[in-house]
Amino acid sequence: MAQQKKGLITRLLEGKERSEEYARSTLPTNRWQLFWDIFKGNFGKIVKVNLLTLIFFIPMIFVVAIYLLMGESNSLLYPFSANLGVGYPAAPGQHGLAESLALYNNITLYVGLLISSFIASVGLAGGMYVVRNMVWTEGIFVSNDFWRGIKLNYKNALQTALFFCTILLLSGTLISLADFTIAAGELSKGQLVWMRISQVMSYTLIVLGALMSLWMLALGVNYTFKFFSMLRNAFLMTIGTLPQSVFFGVLALLPFVLFLLGGTLFTTIAVVLVILFGLSYALLVWLDFAQWVFDKYINPKIQGARVGRGIYGKDGQSTATGGESAASVEYQKTILSYGRSRLVARPIKPIDDSLQVYDLPTSYTREDLKRLRESKQNIIQDTEDYAETHKNDIRYVEYNRQFDEREKALQEETDKKGRKKKRKPPKMLGDE
Repeated sequence: MAQQKKGLITRLLEGKERSEEYARSTLPTNRWQLFWDIFKGNFGKIVKVNLLTLIFFIPMIFVVAIYLLMGESNSLLYPFSANLGVGYPAAPGQHGLAESLALYNNITLYVGLLISSFIASVGLAGGMYVVRNMVWTEGIFVSNDFWRGIKLNYKNALQTALFFCTILLLSGTLISLADFTIAAGELSKGQLVWMRISQVMSYTLIVLGALMSLWMLALGVNYTFKFFSMLRNAFLMTIGTLPQSVFFGVLALLPFVLFLLGGTLFTTIAVVLVILFGLSYALLVWLDFAQWVFDKYINPKIQGARVGRGIYGKDGQSTATGGESAASVEYQKTILSYGRSRLVARPIKPIDDSLQVYDLPTSYTREDLKRLRESKQNIIQDTEDYAETHKNDIRYVEYNRQFDEREKALQEETDKKGRKKKRKPPKMLGDE
């Protein structure tokens, strides 16, 4: 009875956190839970990734700031809102002046974004690689993985940035030209309708290009594609998951939406959020959603690709199936590169005081030499017994298995040398 009371009091003091059922219940079982688990459990790393990424976006932010200043200066220098008919003769040629200045400012913005994207892509490449590893629940070192991501993903990030900036330049210029044409000249009703249709189509193309760009980033950081193949797949992913893509695209950009609300309060909040985790949050939301889509439509069809990374069942077991993680593969490659070690491949008894070498006295006899020999023999026999007892331990079996499989694979590769290679499906980036 006393033991039962003691156990009850212990459970009340320690709480349910010590129970195995509670530990299993805290593991993420879907992508929503995984996002929150990553966000709260790796918040410090998310902030570090965001700051590293934001550094390379400074030129792009500078371009946007110049664009806003140009708009403010135009509103101060030109009397767009002044009463030109009272006490001052109306200046000729004012029709379309505001639209022509807006056209010039917009083209300046789009060209500036296009040029600054070469630098911003550096941060984007590193940031999306680190966040991808978070979604894959890989162990990460922010600085090392960030620079590794730049090496692996800069080409993909730059292609994506140039693609979207080009779409923005062409479509945005057409929208501004349409505004200028409508304001500056007299158009028939039919021409006016066509101008409005062209603007709607341009806005639609910008939205489509933005969604495709997000999918290009997700595809490029997960798989190996050539540009036009990635472009085609991004279009298919956008059209095939259009409602979900729009929803998660807006959800990812929530910190930036606050800028559109205006006012000092919302702008200040938006600036703080963007500096802390705006970019890394957007990447986390999108790549987490993209991983769900990949697990549903792509990964099951690729041999060796893992499905359900970071997701656990109710029993606490991982639901991921398929190949091994990138960290495991990298670790195995490192082990194999050093070669099989006799110190690791077999059990070696730890040093203890159970057996000792007989200490010869200053004046020793034949009997003392016999005891010395027996003590050494006992130590040797004890070491052999320990090795025999533990030779089937999992760590030794697993270690030797890697080398045995490698030798077998090398032999098979030698036997198959000269045969025609079959075309392989896209590889998981980072698993090489």
